Amino acid sequence: MFLRKYGAKSMNKKKYTLRYLPLFGKDLTEAVNYIAVTLQDPITAERLVDEVEASIEKRLEMPKAFAPYPSTKPRKYPYYRINVRNYAVFYVVIGNVMEVRRFLYSKRNIDELL
Repeated sequence: MFLRKYGAKSMNKKKYTLRYLPLFGKDLTEAVNYIAVTLQDPITAERLVDEVEASIEKRLEMPKAFAPYPSTKPRKYPYYRINVRNYAVFYVVIGNVMEVRRFLYSKRNIDELL
């Protein structure tokens, strides 16, 4: 009943700009190179990049709709996490900017790296 009366058309949708930090690019490049070169599986590496890109684009629609990542350090902007396969994309929201900061293997000590 609520959705019929107040449907999505009446809700204001905030637009977010996407920004990538160089460290994210470095993290992603290292992971992709490891999969493509060391594991000799360039097709899987390419699929990973496609999935990461699609996941980030989807989250850009509503980046604060998910619970912040429980960080052990005090932060001005809370981190949010996107899980993609065995990896995690970390980003913050600053005003109307979704800033993608890290791409980390989920089995690593993430708290130490953030």
